[in-house]
Amino acid sequence: MCVLITGDPARVHPRRVDDVTALPSFPFRDMLHDRLGARRRDQRFLDAAWADPLTGVVVLRGTDLAASPDGSTLSWISPADAPPGERLLLGAADGVVRFALLAAHDPTESLEELDEVEVSAGPVAPSVTSNFSPLRRLAQGLSALDASFAVHAAALAGWHLRHPRCSVCGELTESVCAGESRRCPSCTAQHFPRTDPAVIMTVLDDRGRCLLGHNSARPDGWFSTLAGFVEPGESPEQSVVREVQEEVGVCVDRVTYLGSQPWPFPSSLMLGFEAHASSTAVEVDGQEITAARWFTHDELRQAVTSGEVGLPTTVSIAGALITHWYGEDLPPNVRQL
Repeated sequence: MCVLITGDPARVHPRRVDDVTALPSFPFRDMLHDRLGARRRDQRFLDAAWADPLTGVVVLRGTDLAASPDGSTLSWISPADAPPGERLLLGAADGVVRFALLAAHDPTESLEELDEVEVSAGPVAPSVTSNFSPLRRLAQGLSALDASFAVHAAALAGWHLRHPRCSVCGELTESVCAGESRRCPSCTAQHFPRTDPAVIMTVLDDRGRCLLGHNSARPDGWFSTLAGFVEPGESPEQSVVREVQEEVGVCVDRVTYLGSQPWPFPSSLMLGFEAHASSTAVEVDGQEITAARWFTHDELRQAVTSGEVGLPTTVSIAGALITHWYGEDLPPNVRQL
C-alpha cells in the first residue's frame, strides 16, 4: 500500500512557475496572442473588428481547422469572405484581431472520435477552402503563433460543439460574449468552458532508470509515460501517486512539477511531472496498462533503434518528459505504427 502525498513541502517539490527551461520544446507550450478578455463583452469593439478587412478569420468544420494543403499555416481569411457560423474571438497579435468561425453546424449532430480527435460527422463544407485538418496533424508544422491561435480555436470549438444544451433545463443554448460562454434563453443559466486536468509523468528509481508503460489502446511494442485524470478532491501530486500505484503497482514518494500542455483532445490540460519511485516491483493493472518496463538510457536506446520499442512523438508533452530524463534527443522510431 502506498501512502499518498500530502502538502508537506519537504516531500513535494514543484518547479518555479517561471522556469521555462525544465523541458525541451513541444507544441502549444507558448501562448503568443493576447486573448483580449476585457473585450469579449464590448460589442462596439467586436463589430468594428469584424468590419475591419485586416482582421483574420480561421474557419472550423467541427474541430478541424482550415489550413494550407501542406499544413504549415492556418488559412486566415477576411470577415467579408467568411461563411455563416458562430464567431469566437481568439484575440490579437501584432495589432491584428483574430476570430475563429464555427461553420454552420446542426447542434443535434453527433460527434465521433477519430484517433482521439473530435471531428464533425456531418457534411458541412464551407466554400472558402476544402483543406481542413485536425489539430493533432497540424501541431508540428504550424508556426508558434499559428499554433497558439489553433489550440485556442480547437479547444473552444470542441466545447461549443459538445455542449449545445443547457445542463440545468435541457434547452438549446446560444453562444454569447464572443464565444466566451453559452447562455440558456429559457432558464438564463450561463455555462463556461471546462478543462479537465490530467497528470502525465516519468517515474525514476534510485538507479536513474525510467519506468514506461504500454497502454492497451496502442499497438504492441509502443511504450510511453504513465498518465491519468485528476479525480475530484485530489491535488495533481496526489493524483500522480495514485495513478502510478494503480497502473503499475509502484509506490512514489516525491513528485516534481516540470511543465504543462493544453491538450484539447477533447478538453484536457496535461500537467507534467517527474516522480521518484520508492519501490520498483511492477504489477500492471492488466486493463489500461498491459506491460511496463524499467529502462536505463542504454537499454532504451537499444530497444528503440532495434525496433523492439516505439516511443511517443514530440507532439505530446510525453516525448518532452522522456527527453528530459534521457538528456538528449531521443533516437528516432524505427518501429512503424
